Amino acid sequence: MSRNAHLSELGEFLKARRAELSTHAMGLPESGALRRVPGLRREEVAQLAAISTVYYTRLEQGRIEASTPVLIALARVLRLDEDQRDYMLQLAGKENTRPRRQTAQKVRPPTRRLLDNLSDTPALILGRRMDILAWNSLAAALMTDFSQIPEEHRNSVRLVFTDPSFRELYADWESSARNTVAFLRMEAADNPGDPRMTALVDELSERDPQFREWWAAHHVAHHSTGTKIFRHPVAGDLTLDWETLACPTDPDQQLVILTAEPGTPSHEALRFLASWAANHEPRADAAN
Repeated sequence: MSRNAHLSELGEFLKARRAELSTHAMGLPESGALRRVPGLRREEVAQLAAISTVYYTRLEQGRIEASTPVLIALARVLRLDEDQRDYMLQLAGKENTRPRRQTAQKVRPPTRRLLDNLSDTPALILGRRMDILAWNSLAAALMTDFSQIPEEHRNSVRLVFTDPSFRELYADWESSARNTVAFLRMEAADNPGDPRMTALVDELSERDPQFREWWAAHHVAHHSTGTKIFRHPVAGDLTLDWETLACPTDPDQQLVILTAEPGTPSHEALRFLASWAANHEPRADAAN
């Protein structure tokens, strides 16, 4: 992503966040006048951030760069959370966002062995753009047989929006899908200038109106921890906690593991699924 594109993206992000705030929530007086746009007006944001309206307008238009103190003030006024604040600073060039030369990602043999040794825990490795690089048998039994998906389409975001079985698998598909888009937004900021990211976003925006809407909303979040409820055709309902662990040899790779609290029905269902998978053998990563 070029410097101008980053500034334009920053402007769109600020605009989207401004539209989410109301005068009542910000403690501003109601004038009674009809508002042409949702949320706060530019002059109201500028006033709260102690900057000029002209300055803020140019910032939203992607015409100027903002200083760190101004951005911190805007983060406070727009009530950005930590992820949103980091994303805004990255777009503004306050952290290293220079394009990095990207090579094909490979999962190291010790990491593959770790996946296989997690026989009672679904686990997979995600790379850039949330590509699925490797998985174990229980992850395949829980989600889908990834080995049957062409490598170029083996992407978790793409599966959420294009594979009908995932809409059935996630009990709250919309919430999961929204979060996935927010994770991808953060990935886009971490990997600027990635043509495959651009192609993925363009494809999903064209194919799915919900993706297009949620991508335009500019919500961001780190892919770190959470809980998912699965409606599995064999094991039934499972409530699983997931978390990601960074791979020390490649910061763009993450180990994702899913676990159930011991003694719960979900824990027993996961044990049953592991037994079922051992007999039916959905293939683990074909490269293993």
